Amino acid sequence: MSDEPGAAREQGGLVSRLRAVIRAKDEQIASLTASLETAVSRVNAAAAEIRAAGERERRLEPRVAELERRLSMDSTDSGTPSSKERIGAKEARKARQQSERERRKDRKRGGEPGHQGKGPERDADPDDTQTADLPAECRSCHASLDGADTTEPRWAQVIDVEIHRQVTEYLLPGLACGGCGTVTFASPPPGLHAGAVCCGPVLNAAGVLLSCFGNVPAERSARLIGMLLGAEVSAGWVDKAVARVDARLRAAGFDDAMIAALAAEPVLAADETPVNVLDRSPVPAPGPDEAGESDPQEKDGEAAAGTPHVLIVTTPDGRLKFLQALGSRRKGSVGSGIPAGFAA
Repeated sequence: MSDEPGAAREQGGLVSRLRAVIRAKDEQIASLTASLETAVSRVNAAAAEIRAAGERERRLEPRVAELERRLSMDSTDSGTPSSKERIGAKEARKARQQSERERRKDRKRGGEPGHQGKGPERDADPDDTQTADLPAECRSCHASLDGADTTEPRWAQVIDVEIHRQVTEYLLPGLACGGCGTVTFASPPPGLHAGAVCCGPVLNAAGVLLSCFGNVPAERSARLIGMLLGAEVSAGWVDKAVARVDARLRAAGFDDAMIAALAAEPVLAADETPVNVLDRSPVPAPGPDEAGESDPQEKDGEAAAGTPHVLIVTTPDGRLKFLQALGSRRKGSVGSGIPAGFAA
């Protein structure tokens, strides 16, 4: 019985120490829990910042790409005049052009292996076939090839045109009327006139193509026709050939059809350019348009020379292109030549 109080005191001390350890552990757990909650909140905040930074980067990427595109542009691929180019643009353009002109020493001429060329294809039915002289010696050892066996020949073709002046005369027979004695002659084919020399459709097409499609002046077009086709024509004849085609196109409704085709396109490009009009009458000074806006070429109230313009409306790929004459480049005049629905 004497040991029971000591055992009780020992157990009480052990319980007290255990309680102290438990309290210490509870405090440590509470501290670790608080630290963990702080770390979790920091991780969540960092994740939110990362998401916000990603969203900012996503929004800024197209803007940066657009700025880089603008910085890389110069007067060769934009409407920016050379005087307003960024610093170093001229040097960068020269370096780029120089690198494009240089060819690696190990690079062979021509396209890559397997690339389909753009050259003319072999005509399977040539108009003429000729055989070249046989080789006299071997291209490798230079031995004589007399009496050597023949092999399948190679081929080479040349495409050329034959241009010759052809004159066709139509005799227009006449018949005398038995009643009144009037002689009636046969009518010439369309486009020809009795007692006159006319140019045929090939020469007319050449004049129209050179003058309109090639934008070659009438006098130079006439000289080119003489040099290439061997037919002497005048500059006035070239102008008349163009006028005849223009009249027929207008009569056929070409202008309305072209405007309708352009109006059906999703995107159009337009530009105007001044032209010189040779006329003895003075050019009238243009007044303000419907919006009260004066001609941008007027200076000090006087109309500048070259007020007439040509308006070009085209698709971006150049598939459709329409040229119209304008009295001036005032907004009202330019807007009238652009299909409805497109901003001038």
